[in-house]
Amino acid sequence: MAIDAVLFDFSGTVFRFEESAFHDAQLTDAAGRQLDTHEIAEIMRRLTAPVGQIVRFDTEGQYAWENRDLDPALHRRAYLEVLEQTGVPHTQAVRVYELLLDPDGWTPYPDTGEVLRALHESGVRVGMVSNIAFDIRPAFADRGWDRYIGDYALSFEVGAIKPDAHIFESALDNLGATPANTLMVGDSAEADGGAAALGCAFALVDPLPTAERRSGLWEAVRAHGLLTA
Repeated sequence: MAIDAVLFDFSGTVFRFEESAFHDAQLTDAAGRQLDTHEIAEIMRRLTAPVGQIVRFDTEGQYAWENRDLDPALHRRAYLEVLEQTGVPHTQAVRVYELLLDPDGWTPYPDTGEVLRALHESGVRVGMVSNIAFDIRPAFADRGWDRYIGDYALSFEVGAIKPDAHIFESALDNLGATPANTLMVGDSAEADGGAAALGCAFALVDPLPTAERRSGLWEAVRAHGLLTA
């Protein structure tokens, strides 16, 4: 059946939190030594990995980690501990975490705006489905892209985390879309691929740095018969 709705993941799919944000923060370890490129890359990986557990927590920390995308307070507690266990002093960890929460600090992939516009103009309904504990709407509104988005299914608002079917169902219901006619695009086969259990098509993209993935969204939608003209 023809695809008439597309759901996108946020982090690593349409936007990316780039390493440049960490370099700008001038991070140091507890001894005051400035962190090198490899250390910064590891911090970014730990903050943005879509699935998996990165560090070991105590009981309260484990609860915060497992529920981080459902509650902003738990998200803060979990990721500050991740940063501190990675060797970032508390004061700097707070600064880095605040950078992470700023939607305008995230970088869109080069083709994000054009793909969203083209889908909208072709009559395809578009939704965002994200495991996240802060509001990503400003990242789109500040670029004038919010007019292309029909729904935002954010885990902390919906009360469900991908691959739970409920978060996908929320987006589908709000868009008036059916799974058989919907494509889910994301960077995690485990989390985003959960949409396939409902009958949605699924396209996997690589969460590369934005400079290294210039047409991944075009390729994903075109592979499913969209925007081919």
